[in-house]
Parts: sequence; structure tokens; C-alpha cells
Amino acid sequence: MAKTEETKMDKIISLAKRKGFVFQGSEIYGGLAGTWDFGPYGVALRNNIKSLWWKKFVTDREDMYGIDAAILMNQEVWKASGHVGGFSDPLIGCDGCGSSWRTDQLLENQPDEDGEYACLACKNLLGTKEEILKKTKKFNMMFQTHIGASNDSSSISYLRPETAQGMFVNFKNVVDSFHPTLPFGLAQIGKAFRNEIAPRDFVFRSREFEQMEIEYFVDPRDAKKVQATFEELYGEQINFLKELGLSSEKIHKIEVPDGDRAHYSKRSVDTEFDFPFGQKELLGIAYRTDFDLKAHTDASKVDLSYFDEETKERFIPHCIEPTFGVDRLMLAVLSDAYTEDEVDGEKRVYLKLSPKIAPVKVAVFPLLKNKPQLVEKAREIFMMLKKEIPGVMFDDNGNIGKRYRRQDEIGTPFCVTIDFDTVEKGSGVTVRERDSGRQERIEIEKLAAYIKEKIS
Repeated sequence: MAKTEETKMDKIISLAKRKGFVFQGSEIYGGLAGTWDFGPYGVALRNNIKSLWWKKFVTDREDMYGIDAAILMNQEVWKASGHVGGFSDPLIGCDGCGSSWRTDQLLENQPDEDGEYACLACKNLLGTKEEILKKTKKFNMMFQTHIGASNDSSSISYLRPETAQGMFVNFKNVVDSFHPTLPFGLAQIGKAFRNEIAPRDFVFRSREFEQMEIEYFVDPRDAKKVQATFEELYGEQINFLKELGLSSEKIHKIEVPDGDRAHYSKRSVDTEFDFPFGQKELLGIAYRTDFDLKAHTDASKVDLSYFDEETKERFIPHCIEPTFGVDRLMLAVLSDAYTEDEVDGEKRVYLKLSPKIAPVKVAVFPLLKNKPQLVEKAREIFMMLKKEIPGVMFDDNGNIGKRYRRQDEIGTPFCVTIDFDTVEKGSGVTVRERDSGRQERIEIEKLAAYIKEKIS
């Protein structure tokens, strides 16, 4: 079973590079571990995921406020949040080859008959579980830098390891500017950085990644309503995954037990997904209580409380945080959409992407590249669709079968072919659907409306 899963993952990685979704960072210089560059189709897919998220959680609601905080922040922010003192992973080093590993990941492997675990690189024995835990050190994952020309402790800053703190420190600004009534949320999409000990599994765990996070502030005086809001936001997370087209049977709810929760969380629920390399965390939601606002109030000496105009009471709101990773969502979408079948006796690979997030929604072809009248008409229809539908592509390279296969591999849901009947008889165009290969004749005047209905 493991061999089959590895093979599928290799195929996904190969397709992602070959078709311009994901490239290794700094590839011409040998790469840089844990970094990835996104090609044209990767950018389009990610932007579609982010746009769908922003629409669902921000613009379609009346209780959300968008934020775009700076990546670099005053170092006191990270001291107050606990990141400087406690944002670390357990580290075990190998004396044989100098490699470093996360202790928990190393211990996921099978020990030998004597109970000893081996280095994942050189197979040097590192000891039993008890011996490894004794040798384990804490490794702070924040990337440290300096601001300005000085290089002393006062100039230290960090590349943010999460987007959340940028929203907490702007809580007062939003309250003072917009006077929102509880409950309300702050939402942000942005890059975060973590110096992972051992990045792995393609874009699943990397050192530079993109988050979509919400800090949703609630009135702690009504505990039942707080829990109801938690469940509602969790439900919206699952609905979002369904909108992306992910298979429901691959989605799992994991209630995080007390000992495994983050120190600030009163309740946490992870949403795990069946990736080709196993069931792993995809999303999370945490009830952070008043930990962050209280911590920043104490450290900054700025009042981050909320005044209830109705009851005339002042208190620090509690926070529920749904969090999403763009990179993991992209990987889940690609792995779930990757499909192989057989057409006319030949193997076909296609991405069964939801039309909502497909990088290209519709491709337009002339039947033959060397017939000017077909090319001219195809160009005319291409420009017509391009004005009304995002993600329209023109392709006249190779025979029609090869064009279909190219579009299938990038997940294009519809292909439009202009043939001699289109030009000579005005009998419309052929629209071919990706998954079934079914073809339908559609009048040109109705084509844009037909496509828009199918991809909405």
C-alpha cells in the first residue's frame, strides 16, 4: 500500500513541475530546502482558492474586517505572545552525518529489535526512545533578523511565524475606526515563516508558506453562545472544503486532547485529510480565550478591552481562531483531483478540479492551425469569452487529441472547438467536458452563458 501512495505522490510532484504549478525554490542553484516557487498555473490555482475563501469569510459576511499587517513587527510583540521564549520544536542531532531531525518525526519510525532508532539519513543508531528524549534540545523556529544599520539586541526583529499576532495588535485600531459590535472577526491572508528542522512532503511542510486566518472575537459572558459560535465556524471550514471539491470521505474531525493542545487553547479541533503520504492536519480551529489580547495589554500597557454600550461593562473579548494553510489546501486539491483513466485504449491523466478553482476555466481551439478562417473565428470567440470569464486560454498547438490531453492535465473543465461547420454553416461550436469527455454543440450566442452557468 505504501508503495502505491509514494508512486502517486511522485506523479503529482512530477505533474506539478511539468505543467507549471510548483517549482523547487532556487532550482538552478541546487535548490533551497523547504522553499517552493509557484508557476503560472500554481499562482492561478492559489489565487482562486484565496479569492473563494475571502468571498466566503469576508465579503459575503457583515461581521468580518480585512487586515494586511506587516511581516516584520516590533520584537516585543513576539515576546508578549510567547514565541521568543517558547516557539520551538524538539531537535535531535546525528553525530554520524550532522543531520538534524524533529524528535517526534524520528520516533514515528520503527526501532530495531533492540528498541533503537536510526538516523533517517545515514542510518547511524541514535539510541532508544528514552535516550533520544534525554538528548533532545529545543529549537526556536523563528527567523531572526535586524532592523536598520545597527546589529545589537534593540534592532532584533523576526519574520512572522504566523499572521495571527498582526490581527491582535490591530484589534484596538479596528474597534476605534469601525466600532464593531461583538461578535466580529478580523481576517488576513499572508506569508509566514518557520525555520523547520526537517521540511518534507512537498509543499506540506515548508519554511515559507501562506496562511488564511480569522481571529473571531466573542463575548465570554455567554459560554453557550461561545461554543455555538465555535461549532458554526468549524462547520463553515468544512463547507469551504466541500466548495473546493475535496472528497468528504477523506476529511476527518480530530478533537485535540488536553495534553496536546497549545498552551493558549481551551479547545482545539483539527481537520485532517487523507494525503498520499497519510492522514495529516489540513485545517485547525482553536478557542484561544483572552490569552492574546490580555498578553498584549499587559506587555504594551495599552488597553485592549471592549466596552459594551448596552450593559455599560468593559471586558476583554475571547477569541476563536479558524486557520487555513494555502499550501496544504493546494496540495490537498491536487492530490484529490489527480485521476488516471483510459480513453480509446490510451492512459489519460487529468485533474478533476472544481471549475470554481481551476486555473483555466475554458480553452478555445481552432480544429486546424493551418486554416486561417478557423483560426480567425477561434480568436474571435476566444476574445468574446475572455471579456466575460476569467481564465480563458487559446491553444492551436498539435492535433486536437493532444490539446485535449494538455488541458486535462491542468484541470481545464471545458474545451471549445471551432470547426468548418462553425464557419460555413453557423452551427455553433463543440464544447467538450473534461471528466466524461462528452461533447455538446452550443450556439455561439449562448456559449458564454452556458460556460458561466457550468463553472459557477
